Amino acid sequence: MANYPISLPLYQRISRKNTIPRTVELIILFLLFSLLVYRLLSLTNHGITWLLAFFCESWFTFVWLLTVNAKWNQVDYKTHPDRLLQWAPELPPVDMFVTTADPVLEPPIITVNTVLSLLAVDYPAHKLACYVSDDGVSPLTFYSLVEASKFAKLWVPFCKKYNIHVRAPFRYFSGKPLLSQDVSLEFQQEWRKMKDEYEQLSQKIEDAAERSVSCDVTDEFAVFSNIESRNHLTIIKVIWENKEAESSGLPHLVYISREKRPKHPHHFKAGAMNVLTRVSGVMTNAPFMLNVDCDMFVNNPQIVLHAMCLLLGVKNERDSAFVQSPQKFYDGLKDDPYGNQLVVLHEYLGRGIVGIQGPFYAGTGCVHRRKVIYGLSPDDKEITGKLSDEDYLQKQYGNSKVFTKSAAQTLSGLDGKTSSPHLWSSVEAANIVADCGYEYGTSWGIKVGWIYGSTTEDVLTGLTIHKRGWRSAYCSLDPPGFLGCAPTGGPATMTQQKRWATGLLEILLSSRSPIFATLYEKLEFRQCLAYMWILVWALRSIPELCYAALPAYCIITNSRFLPKVQEPAILIHVALFVIYNLYTLSEYLQTGLSIRAWWNNQRMWRVTSMTAWLFGMLSVILKLLGLSETVFEVTQKDQTTISDDSNANAGTFTFDESPFFVPGTTILLVNLTALAIGLLRFQPTSRGGDGSGIGEFLCSVCVVLCFWAFLKGLFGKGKYGIPSTTICKSGALALLFVHFCKWTSRS
Repeated sequence: MANYPISLPLYQRISRKNTIPRTVELIILFLLFSLLVYRLLSLTNHGITWLLAFFCESWFTFVWLLTVNAKWNQVDYKTHPDRLLQWAPELPPVDMFVTTADPVLEPPIITVNTVLSLLAVDYPAHKLACYVSDDGVSPLTFYSLVEASKFAKLWVPFCKKYNIHVRAPFRYFSGKPLLSQDVSLEFQQEWRKMKDEYEQLSQKIEDAAERSVSCDVTDEFAVFSNIESRNHLTIIKVIWENKEAESSGLPHLVYISREKRPKHPHHFKAGAMNVLTRVSGVMTNAPFMLNVDCDMFVNNPQIVLHAMCLLLGVKNERDSAFVQSPQKFYDGLKDDPYGNQLVVLHEYLGRGIVGIQGPFYAGTGCVHRRKVIYGLSPDDKEITGKLSDEDYLQKQYGNSKVFTKSAAQTLSGLDGKTSSPHLWSSVEAANIVADCGYEYGTSWGIKVGWIYGSTTEDVLTGLTIHKRGWRSAYCSLDPPGFLGCAPTGGPATMTQQKRWATGLLEILLSSRSPIFATLYEKLEFRQCLAYMWILVWALRSIPELCYAALPAYCIITNSRFLPKVQEPAILIHVALFVIYNLYTLSEYLQTGLSIRAWWNNQRMWRVTSMTAWLFGMLSVILKLLGLSETVFEVTQKDQTTISDDSNANAGTFTFDESPFFVPGTTILLVNLTALAIGLLRFQPTSRGGDGSGIGEFLCSVCVVLCFWAFLKGLFGKGKYGIPSTTICKSGALALLFVHFCKWTSRS
């Protein structure tokens, strides 16, 4: 770190000792291979069920291989921000990005809290700039940010004066009141004042939402008059500028709504992030960029300092292209009924990927080197000569001379500086680079910036960075650096999972697949396997569905896909079932979670794979056939604190008329029908005594237990009940399946 002469290291990289888990993982892998060998050796003596089981189990073995690879080298980082603070005057500037797209699904009060938490981080304020991208071009969002900037003038000094830890007001004031004898009278008075001010801010935003912000009251809002969300000019507003460059003041705050036209593709969040990158490039041009989703507020005020330790403390920049914080959530429902809090996933598999080439880019809670986003490779020795070539710069970055100059400055390794003395004087140049046609003929979205071509632009962008030879770092803090809100209902959870599965499969089937990146570029082989673990989510739906339907098929046709109880081979299945479940259960218990949380996550993996991931795969197939285009679906954000004590239905699975719930309901009805047929002995006569046994019955019962929420939904009401149209569709499909089973048994 040449420019920052700090003698002590800013971070430590610590490898975890996980000998016992590795041993168990290898035992499970050995059992899976033993099962496949047994299937192959006995394939000729059994029918189609044996062959289907072999294909499904081959897939499960492949996925387990990917899992073992990803979890093998688990790594922790320990950072030392106190050492970095010794050189506070030398700290580099950071541009902070917040993205929002829909004022209904993402209420402005959520965005406001995220912005306030960013403005209050422990970092010199004159070296920070916060840019908010509003793809919903909402006057309410702009109004909320203007009012929030006024509140921030009181809130930020209050947080720093009293070293407030949680700096998102809605979270801070939702906790237990701190007005006790242990605090000073002055603090009590200021606390009450802050609480009153925040309640007034919330009320103003709520009132504005109810009456719809008037666009013709002032010049500030006139630009929003009669505006169309998908057909409008660029709007850039400097809400607050730290003109005096005071380290104790407020960071810059800028509102951006990029130009949109019906005939121009806008590339969803990736397009918004590229506009933010260019606009910030001509206004502040910080060498580092932090981006968060509108619902992911700062929970640890020193998060930027911790990230800087990992970015500035490396001996070689290639080891830290970006620093990713894990996605964690506040007020998670007890025992994680929707299986979307991802605690164990981050703790073991996430840290394992850190030990290879570094964590994936998750789209939020990440600090990037700007020059890496600009497409620089760590071994690009010719870049210096290219920076004086204006044609090269325009071909890569567009025809804005202001921006190409700032890009050349960034790529040359110079600290970012504002190209103009004040932000307002940069607005004209910022409008040019936010134009919807600016990217035509450039490398934006192809080699530069956030990469286009997938609804999971974050993973694709991170993959592009890794395949150039960069590595990434992980910043997992206690308390967590960022907290967000997880979906709290069945439809929202399915929508999010379907979008992820769709985007990930798009990457796998494209020319940007990690397979090609390993063969022809610099992506490490084990990192390729780690990417494959997540990219095949949608493909996992088919073997999961087949395996869930197999026991029902066997019961109805009186055939089998498992060894008989008296056969020694049954021990392989029993050992696999017991060891795998005890192994996964131990992971949950070691992270402080309950047995019920473990069960909820196990069943939700089954439910999600057979519902949302299935539709993700179908969406990609339709796109490949040219029958439809994939759509970026915004997930409903909810700031409401949910407590089991205040809401008896908290955690109860909810449904709507979405087709997401048809496959799950069908699988449930199929297995219920099979169990009824088996118990009532309506099965055909088995051939050669090779009929279904206790194993098939137990497997069918397990499937029903996994879909227990759907079973309750059959008798539920309102949003807690499965709609009658879904039940009818699923019932018809279940009858077709039973008819097919009977037809095959007669054949």
